[in-house]
Amino acid sequence: MIRAVVSFGLAVLGALVLLLGGTTGCATVRPYEKEYLADPIMTFRQDTEEAAHDLHWIEAREGSTGGTGVSGGGCACN
Repeated sequence: MIRAVVSFGLAVLGALVLLLGGTTGCATVRPYEKEYLADPIMTFRQDTEEAAHDLHWIEAREGSTGGTGVSGGGCACN
């Protein structure tokens, strides 16, 4: 009997944790608010020159550009 009560309590606690965890990251960000989220201080990499080089290399390899504040085609010919 006690085992059933403990398992039910753990199941309710687990469901509550999943419910709260699933609703904490929900937010709507308008396009003009994204400039605050793209602040350079929020980057994980310390070496910004190396990060820029890697980004340029990936854009040239994939033939794609965009989303990083630069304009141009995918030919990598600046």
